[in-house]
Amino acid sequence: MSGFNLQGALHEHAEAVAHVADLAPQLEEAVALIRAAFATGRRLFVCGNGGSAADAQHLAAELTGRFEKERRGYPAIALNTDTSALTSIGNDYGFEQIFSRQLEALAAPGDVLIAITTSGNSANVVAAVERARDIGVHSIGLLGRDGGACAELVDIALVVGVPRTARIQEAHVLILHLLCEGLDA
Repeated sequence: MSGFNLQGALHEHAEAVAHVADLAPQLEEAVALIRAAFATGRRLFVCGNGGSAADAQHLAAELTGRFEKERRGYPAIALNTDTSALTSIGNDYGFEQIFSRQLEALAAPGDVLIAITTSGNSANVVAAVERARDIGVHSIGLLGRDGGACAELVDIALVVGVPRTARIQEAHVLILHLLCEGLDA
């Protein structure tokens, strides 16, 4: 295990979690925004690439199923799960449009988009946030490092300002669970 520094990794993890604690006001605002959308019959869309795509699916599953307590299922859709849509849109319009094109087809004013990108600069996620704004869809960014381009575009930026992708992703899962807990409350 040469080169592996467990204590250093745990310290980095604790630093990322500390960033989440600093986001409490934005987290409460995000919960209120999503709760209001659900109360008026609106939907939540989530998107991301790679590990962030897995996080998008994770959140949608927690909301359509349940997190910890019994409640009605919430209308949450991970835009990265429909392989036919992803491949046809990617083929016909380019990979940068795989999420924005789906939003154009499925979203309506008052819906909410959670855009997950550790860099804040994933072209297809940025395009989704821009399309959401055009449609009248509210947006929340789960971002990392300095928030990238998305930080300036989203309505609520949840930025985990640490350099390592793995630590950002660990903090993003915590944020997703805190959102679920807030919606369950």
